[in-house]
Amino acid sequence: MEVKPLKIMKIHVFKKAWIGWIFLFLISCSQEIKKTVVIENYVDKVYSLLDTENSRWFFFTSASRPFGMVNLSPDTEIDGAWGSGYRYNTDTIKGFSHIHAWQMSGLSVMPIILSEENKVNIFTDFYSSFNHKTENIKPGYHSLLLDRYQIKAELTSTKRVGFHQYSFPKNKEAGILFNLNTILGPNNNVAGALTQVGESELSGKLIATPTHRRPKQLNIYFKIKLNVPISALVKDEQTGNYLINIKNTASPVLMKVGVSYTSVENATKNIQEELPHWNFNQVIQDSKDEWNSLLGRIKVQGGTEQDQHRFYTDLWHALQGRRIISDVNGAYPDNTGAAFRIGQLPLNNKGKPLFNHYNSDSFWGAQWTINTLWGLVYPEIMEEFSQSLMQYYEDGGMIPRGPSGGNYTFVMTGASSTPFIVSAIQKGLIKENVDSFYQALKKNHMPGGIMERAGYEHKTNFGGGLKYYLEKGFVPYPLPDGDFGSHQDGASLTLEYAYQDWALAQLAKKLGKQEDAEYFSKRSKNYQNLFDLNSGWIHPKNVNGGWIENYDPYQYQHGFIEANGAQATWFVPHDLLGLAKLMGGNKKAVEKLNTQFEEAEKLGFTSGDSHAAELHPEYSRIPINYGNQPSIQTAFIFQQLGRPDLTEYWSRKIIEKVFSGLSHASGYNGDEDQGLMGSLAVLMKIGLFQMNGGTEENPEYQIGSPIFDKITIELNNDYYKGKTFEIKTKNNSPENVYVKNIQLNNTTINTHKIHHDDIVNGGVLELQMSK
Repeated sequence: MEVKPLKIMKIHVFKKAWIGWIFLFLISCSQEIKKTVVIENYVDKVYSLLDTENSRWFFFTSASRPFGMVNLSPDTEIDGAWGSGYRYNTDTIKGFSHIHAWQMSGLSVMPIILSEENKVNIFTDFYSSFNHKTENIKPGYHSLLLDRYQIKAELTSTKRVGFHQYSFPKNKEAGILFNLNTILGPNNNVAGALTQVGESELSGKLIATPTHRRPKQLNIYFKIKLNVPISALVKDEQTGNYLINIKNTASPVLMKVGVSYTSVENATKNIQEELPHWNFNQVIQDSKDEWNSLLGRIKVQGGTEQDQHRFYTDLWHALQGRRIISDVNGAYPDNTGAAFRIGQLPLNNKGKPLFNHYNSDSFWGAQWTINTLWGLVYPEIMEEFSQSLMQYYEDGGMIPRGPSGGNYTFVMTGASSTPFIVSAIQKGLIKENVDSFYQALKKNHMPGGIMERAGYEHKTNFGGGLKYYLEKGFVPYPLPDGDFGSHQDGASLTLEYAYQDWALAQLAKKLGKQEDAEYFSKRSKNYQNLFDLNSGWIHPKNVNGGWIENYDPYQYQHGFIEANGAQATWFVPHDLLGLAKLMGGNKKAVEKLNTQFEEAEKLGFTSGDSHAAELHPEYSRIPINYGNQPSIQTAFIFQQLGRPDLTEYWSRKIIEKVFSGLSHASGYNGDEDQGLMGSLAVLMKIGLFQMNGGTEENPEYQIGSPIFDKITIELNNDYYKGKTFEIKTKNNSPENVYVKNIQLNNTTINTHKIHHDDIVNGGVLELQMSK
């Protein structure tokens, strides 16, 4: 009788031990599984140094968030908008500055070590060499060693706050220079002043002087906080610059720099809102997470490791360059009027701005690049930029084509914002106040609007030649009125206006404005007035309507903007069938364009390895140039003319020759223009393109030749119904570039085109590839 309880107890103990063993096994397995789960780190795929031998002031970014007001990075060259900023082949750090934007710069600082020898001239002799071997760059982070001082400098940021970490050598007299009065990229920094307002706090202001493109000065305010006391603040009377001394450097010195274009108070609020703590590594991780989140919207599988690294580098470039200028509370600089004022963005019911306000280079060429990429993958960004452009209209009476410092620059030509905003409306990203957007856009296309002004034409409105376009149906070359602004190349202006008129007509049609739709549609045919039936090229005309004499279609910038006639002739994205008819039919047009590609291939499809090389006597005569915007749509023209095989063939060639390398010596040929060429590369590699820039109803996408086996686009559910859209390729390889069979959601389609709704509702596009 007493044995039974013993046996039961033993069995019970055995069961408990067995259950415990299983529990430990499961935990162990669970831990093992967790260890083997790999979270894709897209930031590590970015090659930050791409093309940095040729970079310009706003090109290179390291310690920056997407579209951040602060774009903190080291400067190796500081004189001029071109050939400045971070240049790979220059081994000297001249400061770490916080603003690398279109026509804007500001607030350069430099950590230093003081000695008896350098105290006398430290304000004029403080540069330091560095070595790329001791450098670490990732999106959102930059570190390097200043050889002269043996200081390890680390940089990161939030949207509006730069965050520095300096590791000084022990037992040395440390300091930080504030070079508030200096040439810095595109402009001078002047009237810089710095005041100590607490044991470890400073506030200040400087002025970014006007440039040829940005005609008004810009005030830059800043608040600085350190994690250690400031032992002294010294101003140098000769340079007007400042030095702070720091004694407690046993641990890394941290410094927050909040920036604002409206006030010191708002610079302080930017710090309070975005960086209330001192955890440097946390900010690096937060920045990494933000970049990974955006880069991860497109997941690619297949291709080579280099293909993937270059792809995410291109995508990274597509999300930078254009910069926030508004504060966390929605205050922003408005320079559009006669006198400067501080504007206020509309707020939501929580008191937060409905959108950010932006500084931006031109949207010239955006119809073939960010229109498509942002509109599909980052619709929230496209909507926000559209609202920002509309804010400029409400302030200054005109939608800009490239604003800087809260003002118009009249950069480039035409009404390049029209296709951008029309595309956002056609894709359903803007649903409210659409008629107001239309009226604002229409104003730009009429007398008194932006089409009247050539590049950087601030005080007159003749250079765009709009009056001739309306009276004669073309803009003459040369303009008889005189030299007003830049880019007064009448043939290109005519082509741009015609396409932009067509885009505006699509919006008029959508809104039921039939008379306007017919009027702008008729204007969109004006390109025909410059087509020379005898030569087969777009041919500039003089003011009397005669062809200009001794016309050479391969002469660069002779009636054409940053292009020659051979390249620009194809700038008729809205009526390629009409253009082909003028050339004698689709077959002859295809033969003509194919010959141009064969010739362009001999020069690698670009005009050299930098923007300046386009003036080279040989490179300037290239028939197709994928190093600048005017002819970057041409590979997809074949598809529109019934030859998708040639689109597939040549687009793969271009990817291979132009957009495949990972080198600091090349990459975008020096003219990336704030995400345009990076976006183009991404679109070509995933095999989606929009000839019309997505401006027609239910916009059409042309299918190209993707280089990856699988592409997964994560759709933003705040805008689109679908969860993901996948593009799968079968038998894909560098040789198998041709798409022989297309299935959309398991249904065969007999066209190389799909529509916006087909994508954003989610699904799978399967492409059978072959030789």
